Amino acid sequence: MVARDRKRLGGRPPKFDEPRRPVTLTLPERTLEHLAAVDDDRATAIVKVVDATLQRSANGRNAVDVVEVAPGAAVILVGPSRSLRRIPWLKLAELSPGRHLLTVVSGTPIESLEIAILDLLDGLPKTERYERRILAELRELIGSARRQHDVSKFEMLYVRPPARRGRAGA
Repeated sequence: MVARDRKRLGGRPPKFDEPRRPVTLTLPERTLEHLAAVDDDRATAIVKVVDATLQRSANGRNAVDVVEVAPGAAVILVGPSRSLRRIPWLKLAELSPGRHLLTVVSGTPIESLEIAILDLLDGLPKTERYERRILAELRELIGSARRQHDVSKFEMLYVRPPARRGRAGA
């Protein structure tokens, strides 16, 4: 009998059927209340919220979505990605929790994004399934749109956000 199997003979059964570890975190009371509404068990509630945010959800949201914003014009939205944040000239503008609009520095060729994504995929371990999924979906979308001449760039305005009241130093 393996040592980890012996451990399971006594005590509480595991909540999740995958590798897990204990973590300690401090959360605002309002977040704890929201989690309690999702599930009485806090750990299960956190897993449900994260899975709904990052994986395909009941409303059909993908890791990469194309959302029409005007007749004949759509934008690309992606889930959170550590890998994409490594591209210095690519910005992920968070529109809602877990949904980011891709913006690139003016003058950046679209081919540069496709190459950067390929480079990231090449260096990403196979175990990084979530990151690989986003990168592969995005590379396919951009590559296909580029080959069909269905991709263009528009400039976006960025401004400094107003100072928040009640913040230290504001």
